[in-house]
Amino acid sequence: MSSLPILVIAPHALDEVLGCGGTIALASDAGQPVYVLVMFGNGAGHDSRRRAAAKDAATVLGGASIDFAGLPENRGDTIPLTEAVDIVERAVAAIRPETVYVAHGGNLHADHQATFRATSTALRPAPRQPVRYFYGYEVPSSTDWAPPGMGVPFLPVRFVDITAALERKRKALEIYAFELRAPPHARALEAVLNLAHARGASVGLEAAEAFTILREIITVGAPPA
Repeated sequence: MSSLPILVIAPHALDEVLGCGGTIALASDAGQPVYVLVMFGNGAGHDSRRRAAAKDAATVLGGASIDFAGLPENRGDTIPLTEAVDIVERAVAAIRPETVYVAHGGNLHADHQATFRATSTALRPAPRQPVRYFYGYEVPSSTDWAPPGMGVPFLPVRFVDITAALERKRKALEIYAFELRAPPHARALEAVLNLAHARGASVGLEAAEAFTILREIITVGAPPA
């Protein structure tokens, strides 16, 4: 596995655990630095509780570094794209990640769509762009709620075996219990764990997180981690 940094870009705190909490834990176990950038939420009121949970969840998952951009929540359709792009570009310049994960672009929520657009723009493959591996993750109750016509469907082709990290993903989700819902909601704890088992079963594993490949830049003789 590469020792170069990973950057996970989340529209809101909790999305990072829903979409790739197990992957974060496994990378941390392997000694790979993981950084999480949360785009929306101003840190006041309810969001202050989410920020505290994000820090505690990061500890459970292995000590990922958390940063908060502070964009106004539920205003993804009004934020100038250039403002959001600048936030991502500054994070990439500071961290120099080799791998970036972002919420799927066809999600229902406007903040998720804005996060995807800003990240994709910031990661355009110009010379000296450090990001070689760019992946999209799913967010229950946003990815799965998007109707036809909302955007490209989530069709994963990359699966990370998180069997060894599933219990830590559960614990991280439980820290966010105030953000979860009762069954049969898609964001119920049971539903999120069932999704991990379903994604795993689809490729012969006990549990997995699924991703789309947005871009991979491969050098012959040096396969990706």
